Amino acid sequence: MGFFDKLKKITSNLFSGFTEADEDFFEELEETLIMADLGVDAATDAVEKLRTKVRKEHLQGQEEVREGLREILMAEMEVGNTALKLDTKPSVCIFIGVNGVGKTTSIGKIAASLKKQGKRVMLCAADTFRAAAADQLEIWAERAGCEIVRQYEGADPGAVLFDALQAAKARNVDVVLCDTAGRLMAELAKLSKIIDRECPGCDRETLLVLDATTGQNGLIQARTFKETAGLTGIVLTKLDGTAKGGIVIAIAR
Repeated sequence: MGFFDKLKKITSNLFSGFTEADEDFFEELEETLIMADLGVDAATDAVEKLRTKVRKEHLQGQEEVREGLREILMAEMEVGNTALKLDTKPSVCIFIGVNGVGKTTSIGKIAASLKKQGKRVMLCAADTFRAAAADQLEIWAERAGCEIVRQYEGADPGAVLFDALQAAKARNVDVVLCDTAGRLMAELAKLSKIIDRECPGCDRETLLVLDATTGQNGLIQARTFKETAGLTGIVLTKLDGTAKGGIVIAIAR
């Protein structure tokens, strides 16, 4: 389920009883968006823009108003080209985020997608601090048909990444997907320096994996990791449950 599918579900009760876009409707919509984890600033701004759009474009009926809201929120999420830039050989994609958000699963899914595109993919098990992290990544490597570089639990993450980059260059690998213990900020800076030294000028993505149930704390995580690791994107996980995911709009803003 995508973010806008989730938002449609969240607002379904509001729009099912829609009669007109009056002040009561806008107040209830603002409350609904806040509950969907957009945050107060983003929700207030979106409702104000919708109020203006309804007046200027004479929107009537729930479908017109719903589509107007969708257009406003899509514009808020417009951050330019969102495609992964992985054109150099090798390219490196680092996955960061706190434990339990779904980094390993996300790596496995992206690895499988890149394989389908004909790319040779290598996984790097640089999260050496969490028990069984490398074992889990190895399972995903087997499922996706990818190579993996790993060491023993507690090994230096930088050494694992160094080995992976050396192997990638020797084996003509297209993309290295690197798992990390994202809570260790100092390690992220170290990994970045290793990439600069071993693969200067390579295409690099740094993706923050964010649990959609995190809520406003996700904005704090994004700010913190952006300052440390220079984020290039967000992977939003666990939208299949009660999660709302509206925090991505606050992050985009």
